[in-house]
Amino acid sequence: MPHGPAEVGVGPWEGAWPTGPGSEVYDELLLAEGDRRNVVDRYRYWSLEAIVADLDTRRHGFHVAIENWQHDFNIGTIVRSANAFLAAEVHIVGNRRWNRRGAMVTDRYQHVRHHPDVAALAAYLRDLPGGPMPLLGIDNLPGSEHLETMALPERVCFLFGQEGPGLSAGARELCDGTFSIAQFGSTRSINASAAAAIAMHAWVRAHADLGDGSAWRG
Repeated sequence: MPHGPAEVGVGPWEGAWPTGPGSEVYDELLLAEGDRRNVVDRYRYWSLEAIVADLDTRRHGFHVAIENWQHDFNIGTIVRSANAFLAAEVHIVGNRRWNRRGAMVTDRYQHVRHHPDVAALAAYLRDLPGGPMPLLGIDNLPGSEHLETMALPERVCFLFGQEGPGLSAGARELCDGTFSIAQFGSTRSINASAAAAIAMHAWVRAHADLGDGSAWRG
């Protein structure tokens, strides 16, 4: 029986390298040495810049923001989910430095912006092309709407707090609303990155085009 992890990706390009219209997306180093990145097959051998440019043509209408006061490991995992669900932008609020391990380098394919505080994020969202974008926080607060029954806006920024304390007091004041996720067990809360993935997938169910062939299922 073989031992060790299965080989990821593909080896060097076999045969003549691509030429002509469309060949500009390929990275010569990857063609020569192989592409071992964790990317879908359509992006094999593509340069990072070409992948980001292609993603930009079909990004979804939601943004994701994460408060970063405690260098929470969940931030990287949330960024990875934001990439999977093709968020328009990711915003890091608070400390500029964050633990990227959980992102598994997916932050390279996202537009990641930093804001010193939630007030700066809210100001940025107000000035976006197309008009102000509502800021919705996720927290189990009195008066929070139920994610399962609320009508999610197509243009929206989801704001997630830190694992444990949740949204800061300042963030709660600046949110246009908050929502919670239904739970039925004994614990008071679910993992922050799990909650973020649920929220993003709820947006996908409501607004994403699942019939245009751009969605893939592994």
